[in-house]
Amino acid sequence: MQIASVNVNGIRAAFRRGMADWLAQRQPDVLLLQEVRAPDESVRDHLAGWHVAHAEAHAKGRSGVAVASRLPVSAVRVGLGDEDPSHSGRWIEADLDLPDGVLTVVSVYVHSGTVGHPSMDDKHVFLARVSDRLDELAASGRPAVVGGDLNITHTDADLKNWKGNVGKAGCLPEERAWLTRWFDAGWVDVTRALAGDVSGPYTWWSWRGKAFDNDAGWRIDYQVASPALAPRATAAAVDRAESYDRRFSDHAPLVVEYDL
Repeated sequence: MQIASVNVNGIRAAFRRGMADWLAQRQPDVLLLQEVRAPDESVRDHLAGWHVAHAEAHAKGRSGVAVASRLPVSAVRVGLGDEDPSHSGRWIEADLDLPDGVLTVVSVYVHSGTVGHPSMDDKHVFLARVSDRLDELAASGRPAVVGGDLNITHTDADLKNWKGNVGKAGCLPEERAWLTRWFDAGWVDVTRALAGDVSGPYTWWSWRGKAFDNDAGWRIDYQVASPALAPRATAAAVDRAESYDRRFSDHAPLVVEYDL
């Protein structure tokens, strides 16, 4: 089974830029989408033929996460149990029916945050709620994968220009500590586990300047697998566009294959 996660930076813009061609070539079984930024009807129109679960943000044209599956979906859960508008459109779970059980897949979009701004407080509150939910999912013993844009580099190996970003959002020790907590609890960063101790592989490059051409990227998109699922991850790839003008988003899809 191939599960692809990607921040589309607006699903309508992504399809105008060629996302449909990537889908036709890659043919994943499951899509975990972030920053969908579109009404539910538009999301479903773009993903016709898929089983779709979508969580819109309260603010029109902001955030938004979705799960699209070729497998039947037996249950959907939206959000993490709070009413904070800044947390809407950032978490959606779907239970997929497999021949021998159920797989829970989650699409998550963590706040980018700004140092010294209330948005960073929102980010930490949200990450605390994510941590609580991960504990619950792990305790269930059910295989699960949480995929999406975490807007955090776990280590300096996860961004090219780490020296120039010390003390900036996405690289702060207190942000990285959340990911360490998850991994210490048994959740697995599938890309890092399969790639080993290397720089990257990066998943995001600024639209500006020569960041993409110089591969001056950040690895902020993850698939984090539960202890029950992680051993079944067999391959991971970042579908980096061949050139700047072939990109359909500022993020590249992260595709992981699981033996299910």
